[in-house]
Amino acid sequence: MNRLTHLHAPEGVAPATAYTHVVAGTGRLVAVSGQLPLDERGELVGAGDPAAQALQVFENLRRCLAAAGAGFDDVIKLTYFLTDMVHLPAVRAACDAHLDPERLPASSAVQVAALVAPEYLMEIEALAVVAEEPGKAAEGA
Repeated sequence: MNRLTHLHAPEGVAPATAYTHVVAGTGRLVAVSGQLPLDERGELVGAGDPAAQALQVFENLRRCLAAAGAGFDDVIKLTYFLTDMVHLPAVRAACDAHLDPERLPASSAVQVAALVAPEYLMEIEALAVVAEEPGKAAEGA
């Protein structure tokens, strides 16, 4: 069974407001590569629009997680790569639309000089932990 523990304010650490300081869990690790604001045809969504790009990136994350049998409730860590920190409110709004505020993952936001192409304003990657299916632990080993 997937059991996640969220530690919002470990002793001696200031409380977090838009993330959780520590998330621990047991189960199968799922790593989702950084997702760009691309639709299923590989075309940019939301040129110059951080809100549209953030929503597309979260939709891509949702689809990738689902393909691995996971969902946003299983995410333990998100890493945001932004070309400008001014886009962080748009990312937080997309987070609010997809994540339970009582079960926020750990997260890091990093401003980068550039992404793979200049029209991309952000890339977001995820780590999740999902429950092991009985009898599947050795599969793929």
